Amino acid sequence: MKGLITMQYNLMSLPRPNYITITTNDSPIECRPLDNHLAINDIEFDVKPTKTGTKIFLKADLTPIKYLKFRWDVQWPNKARFLGDAWERGYGDFEWRGLSANRFMPWYFCAHGTDVSCCFGVKVRPNALCFWQVDSEGMTLFMDVRNGGCGVHLKGRSLELVHIVGMVTEEPDSFTILSEFCGLLCTDPILPPHPVYGSNNWYYAYGNSSEKEILYDCDYLMRLTKGAKNAPYMVIDDCWQEHPRYDKFNGGPWKKGNEKFPDMAGLASKIKEKGAHPGIWVRLLQNEDEVIPNEWRKSGSEFLDPTHPEALAYIKADVKRICDWGYELIKHDFSTFDLFGKWGFQMNPLMTEEANWHFHDDSITNAEVVKLLYQAIYEVCKESDTLIIGCNTIGHLGAGLMHINRTGDDTSGLEWERTRRMGINTLAFRLPQHKKFYDVDADCVGIDGKISWEFNRQWADVLAKSGSPLFVSARPDLLNEEEFEELHQIMLLASKQEIHVIPKDWEDTDCPTIWEDATNGILETYHWYEESGLHFKMHTSAGSPYLSIIK
Repeated sequence: MKGLITMQYNLMSLPRPNYITITTNDSPIECRPLDNHLAINDIEFDVKPTKTGTKIFLKADLTPIKYLKFRWDVQWPNKARFLGDAWERGYGDFEWRGLSANRFMPWYFCAHGTDVSCCFGVKVRPNALCFWQVDSEGMTLFMDVRNGGCGVHLKGRSLELVHIVGMVTEEPDSFTILSEFCGLLCTDPILPPHPVYGSNNWYYAYGNSSEKEILYDCDYLMRLTKGAKNAPYMVIDDCWQEHPRYDKFNGGPWKKGNEKFPDMAGLASKIKEKGAHPGIWVRLLQNEDEVIPNEWRKSGSEFLDPTHPEALAYIKADVKRICDWGYELIKHDFSTFDLFGKWGFQMNPLMTEEANWHFHDDSITNAEVVKLLYQAIYEVCKESDTLIIGCNTIGHLGAGLMHINRTGDDTSGLEWERTRRMGINTLAFRLPQHKKFYDVDADCVGIDGKISWEFNRQWADVLAKSGSPLFVSARPDLLNEEEFEELHQIMLLASKQEIHVIPKDWEDTDCPTIWEDATNGILETYHWYEESGLHFKMHTSAGSPYLSIIK
């Protein structure tokens, strides 16, 4: 696969920063460090070059620390264009751009020049929430080490914040560069043991379903995948929980189903009997179970606080119960919003507001809080070999703790424009992470008669040929005989994941139309736009990946 081949590159260790800014509860402290160790009052920093990059350590006794900003003088490759990542899911806003000092790029970035290119990033699962800025005179690494909205109280703990990796290469292909770099940032991914694909009922049912309908969906799925040697997954989305209130509440308890789902363990068995793997959706941090005391919840909120030991034990018990029912895939959702109160497009640039709130354990950073939750889910699922899909999760903190990551915002079974913007963009620009961090899931193909089959057919086709998981939300018996056979052949491709197309024109557009088979170099052109142009609602709004200067 062209995007995954070994290429020639050199690793770079950064020297000590040229400038450091420390933000506590008091005024920011700025200084020019004279060596790799810096001590200011009870705060200590260490910058330690290694064979694979540069590590930054922080220690503090009593002073609460909010942010760190490290600045290096850097010269960029000739005519470089830049691409970074996102805090959590993509929202149709990935693209290569020229130099912009106000743009912030979470986790990592690539500067692709005419003769040489370079990448900088922090290895996965850091202990700080990090973004990069670049300008004509250098680059800045911003590290958010807060707990909730307050400074973290390390209480004398020495914490490795990040392991920075730098790479320079003369490789001309930008996709190859970024794919190789993602492999350097994550050396211990957990990947599914076989290609994952199948059906998720959300994008035609939208929460209105039942056991009977799920089983009929499963029958339809087995017809769509007839002849596949690798069994598909039938994923039950939001609708099965004890207290579903559509458009009002989609949380727990997660101890049993409702009147439409009387026996969750029995349903898993019935799905298996039909030949599919049972999968299920859950929102672990929103739960109105009356046995949960207020002290298990985030201060002033309805959401569980995973830093409270008893709350974390409760969450793990929910996950184990679902595994014990026989579900072989768990899709956990909403945790980033439930922890920090923002969607990714609102994080410009901070993941959560500066406010006087903190988690139960205020001695760990927000990044550590997230990893604590992901680690707990993974430990339980590992006992039964249950696969994990993260949705509204922070991929850079979840790599190595989840098998699959939903890398973009929701597609749609109602509006093609939403699928075009969210789905194709995140597939193209997060595809370098595929098999490097986890399997990337660019979301479903919603088939409910509202979207032209010609567009949905192309969307399903590029997903299957990308080698990433393909899930369809197909209303049974809606497609005609010809359309059904087209989807059948696409599902067979998805069951193998042997083809690996990559976006060829991704440097020129945010919605790539030309995709190349990385094995044989064959190009395929897709047509993503309706004759009348883009459709949008008059109340449409979108966030911007730029530093906000106006409130």
